[in-house]
Amino acid sequence: MQSSLKKSLYLGLAALSFGAVATVSTTASAKSYATAGAYTALKTDATTRNVEATGTNALYTKPGTVKGAKVVASKATMAELATSKKSANYFRAYGVKTTNRGSVYYRVVTMDGKYRGYVYGGNSDTAFAGGIKLANTLTDATMPVNKTVYLTNTNKNTLWTSPKYTQYKASKVNLQNTTSTDAWTVLAAKTKTREGSLYYYVQNATTPTIKGWIYAGGTSTNSTAATAYNSVTIKYQAADGSTVSTASWVNPKATTANAGQAVADTDVNSSNAKLADFVKSAAPTGYVASSINNDLTGVKYGTTVVINVNKQATSTLSFFDTTNSNGITGGTAMTAANFVGGVYPAVTASAQQAALQGDSTVAFNTDNLATMFKGVAFNSADKTSTTDVKASDGTTIKAGTVYHEVYELDTTSTKAANTNAKYGDNIKVGLKVTSIVAGSATNTSVSDPTNSNYAK
Repeated sequence: MQSSLKKSLYLGLAALSFGAVATVSTTASAKSYATAGAYTALKTDATTRNVEATGTNALYTKPGTVKGAKVVASKATMAELATSKKSANYFRAYGVKTTNRGSVYYRVVTMDGKYRGYVYGGNSDTAFAGGIKLANTLTDATMPVNKTVYLTNTNKNTLWTSPKYTQYKASKVNLQNTTSTDAWTVLAAKTKTREGSLYYYVQNATTPTIKGWIYAGGTSTNSTAATAYNSVTIKYQAADGSTVSTASWVNPKATTANAGQAVADTDVNSSNAKLADFVKSAAPTGYVASSINNDLTGVKYGTTVVINVNKQATSTLSFFDTTNSNGITGGTAMTAANFVGGVYPAVTASAQQAALQGDSTVAFNTDNLATMFKGVAFNSADKTSTTDVKASDGTTIKAGTVYHEVYELDTTSTKAANTNAKYGDNIKVGLKVTSIVAGSATNTSVSDPTNSNYAK
């Protein structure tokens, strides 16, 4: 009887244990999502809602704990934005949602509009916390001693409602009713917190309603009034003969004795620019000075010089694999799927964009690519070996093991593939496998420290 009772208790406890495990397992597998309340637009002064990422939380398409939320910017990306030295990577907060768990998510957008979504903001809809914090996009700067300035080149540096990217949707000020000889009064001075560049808030002395922020380097305390003895007028002419824009180079140190005299190579304007340098920098936006018929030799004060300009064009890049084509022009076209994470290598850094920009009538200089990609390697998407593969370090990668390949620029094939390319064309970039590495790749490209401008 005792044996029977023990057996019964044992079976009962076993059944109970099985039921408990089943219950726990069912509970653990159930996904629990939060729900979000109604969207509320933030009404406070927009300039008080400039924020920056803290790097502790990702950015989502909807509150992150709500079903269906997708990542817009990972926690790692938000950490990069948090330490960025660019004002474009500040955020503007403009809306809020609160979940049924009391978590507040703010709707934000970067100043350049690249990233937009919801980020965890703590437990209060009146104070920023969690993944964002208040940001001071501008800091006070010392006012100049001389508060009367002149604008040196509004094609290059013009007035803004706020320094670019320090406020969301800052825009250029209309200068239609001003002239290059107008005096401006400095009313305030600020520096961009991240870049450290100095800006002045200036007011037109003739028309006080016209005012705005301008980069201090775009101003001078010397009058830019052009006269027959101190200036040269530059007329920028398009290929069809039409005038695109005009500009005046003014030497503030010139006197009436310079009238009709040739501009000396040592003569400079108020920004310390020689005539030839000014002609290039003052070219209208979207154009570049042509390489022909632009001789400035012997240009005299009081004259007008015609500078031929062509449309500026920016080339795009595509990649092809030359590994098995002996480095000539052949090779297999590469898509995003060929690179780690399915991400096509991006060229976004300004220094590299400049290397791709030029006169649309001029042959593309592939030497720019050799400079751009010096020390840069591209990682392939993960591969799984079907047979044993020899890694570059001499080790054997066993069949069924994950590995990746590392590509570098194939200069010879790149030159050969672009013999007739001009700026604005798609430029074919040859890549060849230089090493085989066991394990997964971590990013699309790896740059050498001397080439830190490359967009990873």
